[in-house]
Amino acid sequence: MQATIATLGYVLSPGGGEVLMVRRDTRPDDLHYGKYNGLGGKLEPDEDVVSGLRREIHEEAGIECTDVELAGTISWPGFGRGGANWFGFVFRVPAWTGTPLTGNDEGSLHWVPVADVLAGRVPMWESDRHFLPLVFAEKPEVFHGVMPFSNGKALSWSFTTL
Repeated sequence: MQATIATLGYVLSPGGGEVLMVRRDTRPDDLHYGKYNGLGGKLEPDEDVVSGLRREIHEEAGIECTDVELAGTISWPGFGRGGANWFGFVFRVPAWTGTPLTGNDEGSLHWVPVADVLAGRVPMWESDRHFLPLVFAEKPEVFHGVMPFSNGKALSWSFTTL
């Protein structure tokens, strides 16, 4: 399978009770318009995944990641425009320096209570609710999942942990 390789990072507040998320609200033609999401994006051809995550978070939030933890990986066949396949490395970012921006080209940045994210009180991809409990677990385990999409909807979710 050929896929776009990407990173997705969840920057945690110093106490861990909030997560920095982008509300995709700048471009109405955006596939993610109106939804909240973690930070990240496509890897450059010469980057490893951690360098790509750090670059994306610096570009999107203006902060430097000083600690990152791999939460897991997800294969999203059929997720992108025209049914493109995506493969993502999902991270927690428990430590960082700097002052987060209030927004970027994709949208406004918000500190959102993790409890609200997990309870479904934040507009996001419905499918994110399957893997976010693994990302924010009290005792997280690295997971590897697959979530096939068709016509913008997740068809299923399965994962294994290490």
